[in-house]
Amino acid sequence: MPSSLPASSVKDLIPLAGVFKALGHPMRLMIVEMLLDGERCVCELQKDSGRDMSTISSHLNVLKNSRIVSSEQRGKNVYYSLCCPCLHQVLDCLKESPMCRR
Repeated sequence: MPSSLPASSVKDLIPLAGVFKALGHPMRLMIVEMLLDGERCVCELQKDSGRDMSTISSHLNVLKNSRIVSSEQRGKNVYYSLCCPCLHQVLDCLKESPMCRR
């Protein structure tokens, strides 16, 4: 007989919901995709995205506060990398899903 209790409580799922909320913006997904192959300097992310530095920094801050990315200062440059290597598989799975095809 199935349990009447949920697998997780709503309270337990709040951090996970925060990750999905942080990923819920196309620019942040673009940044995550740029980081799939490894760490990148914030200046590279800015250049490759074609967005201004304040926009990139704002999105990186959301991703960092959600623990999706981490940063490391090296001299004058800040390098970002993914904390969640499984995001590659999640994004690939979603891209192949009929719900994401147009």
